[in-house]
Amino acid sequence: MSTAAAVNTPTTTYLELSEEGNGSHKFYEVVRDGTEVTITFGRIGEPGQTRTTAYATAQQAEAEAAKKIGAKVRKGYAPAVRGVRQRRAVTRREIVSRRSTAEQAPLLWRFRSGSPAFGIFVDDERVWVGNQAGDVFTLTPGGRVTARFGLPDGVKCIVADDFWIYAGCDDGRVYDLSGKVPHVAYEIADDVDIYWLDIHDGVLGVSDARGGVTTVDHEDEFQWRRAGHGTHAWMVRCDDEGVYHGDSHGVAMYGARDGAPRWTTPTQGQVLFGWQERDEVFAGTSRGWVHRLAKADGAERARYRCDSAVFSCATSPDGRYVFAGDNHSSVYCFSADGTRLWKLATGCGSAYSMQYRDERLYLVTTDGSLACIDAGETAVREARAGRLPDTADIKATGWERVVPARAVETVVVDAGAAAAGGVVVECYQEGARTRVRVVSPGYDPAWHVQFPKDIRTPGVRYLVTELHAASRGGFYRTRGEIRRLG
Repeated sequence: MSTAAAVNTPTTTYLELSEEGNGSHKFYEVVRDGTEVTITFGRIGEPGQTRTTAYATAQQAEAEAAKKIGAKVRKGYAPAVRGVRQRRAVTRREIVSRRSTAEQAPLLWRFRSGSPAFGIFVDDERVWVGNQAGDVFTLTPGGRVTARFGLPDGVKCIVADDFWIYAGCDDGRVYDLSGKVPHVAYEIADDVDIYWLDIHDGVLGVSDARGGVTTVDHEDEFQWRRAGHGTHAWMVRCDDEGVYHGDSHGVAMYGARDGAPRWTTPTQGQVLFGWQERDEVFAGTSRGWVHRLAKADGAERARYRCDSAVFSCATSPDGRYVFAGDNHSSVYCFSADGTRLWKLATGCGSAYSMQYRDERLYLVTTDGSLACIDAGETAVREARAGRLPDTADIKATGWERVVPARAVETVVVDAGAAAAGGVVVECYQEGARTRVRVVSPGYDPAWHVQFPKDIRTPGVRYLVTELHAASRGGFYRTRGEIRRLG
């Protein structure tokens, strides 16, 4: 066979890296076909992500393929046969839920999502719940179902970042749920076993099974990673100044931009959940404590005692009340100084996550319920006297799942009409990265646009409803509808 024929013959190289315990378990495949190199990578047993790059000549494509393979081999990847190793089970939050012996809480309504639920977020208009079946529902504060999304894997958490709502899933992706259709916003490195995540101003913070914390920017580009002081890190909270990270040792703060350690505070027991307010963070632990720490220096301002392991906590916005949920299906309310005001039974399992808003405490639980408890003083007093409200049982009858789509509506409009209807952006190839920039006047063309990963196509222009500059500058974020320009 001639050299030219050999270069033009398609070649496939399949590699795997699998470590014992909680280490890496991923694959990397390189297919070189003529002038194109297609890379597919991800967790073993899953389809993974695919990227294709075209080169000027077949020789150049072959050289780039060899370069990529060599780089992975030096990192420990080895040739393997696809399908021999199986997908490794994802980490689930482990709770042994027991029945509470406390008096029943005043439960206003209960929505059964159909599977154990971890994710919750509440604002003025909607209550979000995400479960291990990949379902995300939205309800009004009064308990009426308003939408249903279907994601490819179990939902670990739901977080908000200004206008945007995100769901972190067991497949390692973070989905933007702010529009009518879910889209992939972040794709976390496949060797990071996610426990929890938070997002602030487009920067993602991830706590993982090995006790580490990682931050990723708006383009999925690694910023920094710290190993942490312990293992099994559930807590991660982010703001302008830092990332607050809780593991089996305690809580630590790292600088938001450089990851430099700022302070570390040991806790009584392993940190299992964290909450934040403007100046403080709250850490619930396996020994039944909630620690209230100052963000500035980690000093403990108060401590709250529960009767068993704390798996969720929250506060009122003014910090006057602190709430906690244990693994015996009980919820607690404390005054700021640490005085326990009440302990009541949820009636629907242990609370994986919770949030307080407008005198109501919203829980997602081990039996898959989203529950709304009246936490007002009058309602609690009545409940403790045995006078309970009638609990509404909410159902999602008739709601079809809205699933992520790789295609968006195509519209044919001229430049003037496009400018009047929103902002024009375009996808372009920059090395191995597909990026997005603004075409419409009045924006900085050097700034990238945070744009769904699953609909990017080089050379294509899109019309977006709005663009917002990130608070810290440097990039834009899309909001509203996205349509492809034909």
